[in-house]
Amino acid sequence: MADLKKSLNVRGLSMIAIGACIGSGIFVTPAATMRYIPHHGYALLAWIIGGIIAFLGAMTFSELGSRFPKEGGVYVYLKEAYGDIAGFLYGWIILLIVNTGALGALGLALADYLKFFLPISDGQKSLIAISILWGLTIINIFGVNISQTFASVFTALKLLAIALIIITGFLYLPESHHDIHLNLMTDVPANLFSGILLAFVGIFWSMGGWHHATYLAGEAIDARRTVPKAMLIGTLTVTCVYVLVVAAYMILLPSNLMSVSDRVAGDALSVVFAQGGKFVSIAISISIFGTIGIYTMTAPRIYYAMAKDGIFFPFLADLSKYGTPYKAMIFQAVWATILILIWGSFSRIITFVTFMDIVFMALATATIFIFRKRGGMIDGYTLGLFPWIPIIYLVVTIAFVINTLSGLSAESWGGLGILLIGIPVYYYFKRKKQK
Repeated sequence: MADLKKSLNVRGLSMIAIGACIGSGIFVTPAATMRYIPHHGYALLAWIIGGIIAFLGAMTFSELGSRFPKEGGVYVYLKEAYGDIAGFLYGWIILLIVNTGALGALGLALADYLKFFLPISDGQKSLIAISILWGLTIINIFGVNISQTFASVFTALKLLAIALIIITGFLYLPESHHDIHLNLMTDVPANLFSGILLAFVGIFWSMGGWHHATYLAGEAIDARRTVPKAMLIGTLTVTCVYVLVVAAYMILLPSNLMSVSDRVAGDALSVVFAQGGKFVSIAISISIFGTIGIYTMTAPRIYYAMAKDGIFFPFLADLSKYGTPYKAMIFQAVWATILILIWGSFSRIITFVTFMDIVFMALATATIFIFRKRGGMIDGYTLGLFPWIPIIYLVVTIAFVINTLSGLSAESWGGLGILLIGIPVYYYFKRKKQK
């Protein structure tokens, strides 16, 4: 069976890690942060904590990436630590919940923002989202070099747009006429801990994506060193950028207006520019478009790895003449299309995604304890301050999961149902492989 081509360097993989994080979240979710934590200092602190947690996760995953420098990323770690069923269930929920749900939600969000410039009806919105999804899937089928260039260009455009928001905010600081409370010793919000956990829904959604670099380890040049560098550069860059953007929003908007804004970036820029809403809508559209492009490229490598292991549909391991798992990419696009047609709503699809994603990220992080116990040499990155770094990551993510579990919605129960369906499906493929 053919192998994936190794052509991704540190720069390209870092851009993929950054681009997978920076989607629509930072242009929307800071409003919810201020709503849950009505204090500028603590709201900023929540974003800083979120970035630190992501960085700790990336540090842990960097050792895991050095131990297993091959395609599939998280799927490989889970399979090697807990057995084939854990790896299969991760690929199962990535295919049917996490990645396809994110693709559907991002496509619908992009169609919504295009309403600023085009007369789009609700009926046309789903068709536009589906068209964008399929167009980007076809582009990525033509090779990882095209995908690497694609990710680099659109990530650079996103960072440029975000830089303009940051510069505008800090240049406006002398003109700001509202108080900005940064002193953590005064006006401490009631129920601060639960407020931070609630804010983590939006923060983790905005920070999520850095681990997509591990999915492409099989196509990275010197993966043992390239993948860890890309994840650490990606999480550090995204954290710094997000904290500065949120601070810019706080400078431009009073907290009472920021907390109720549906388009916080547009409202913030409108304070300075009359056409600020339209300007930031262009930036958001570029950002979401680039993120969809990256997601259509990365996750199919999980289905490819599973098919190569004989525990998923064999045709998903087929490669195109360009060296890409084109059937896995098409399969993913088909299911994302179905989710768009079934749900048709950004908020309903996104409820489908975040909880299950964090559950499996925590399970993947915990694998490092198993691998350390087994021993073996690592040629590449070795995690320092062990076991404290993965323990801190697990404490925060488990607290988030428990807090979220207490308010499960119908969509989340649907996600759990899909996860349980995956168990008999796994045993079907296992019996088929044994025969």
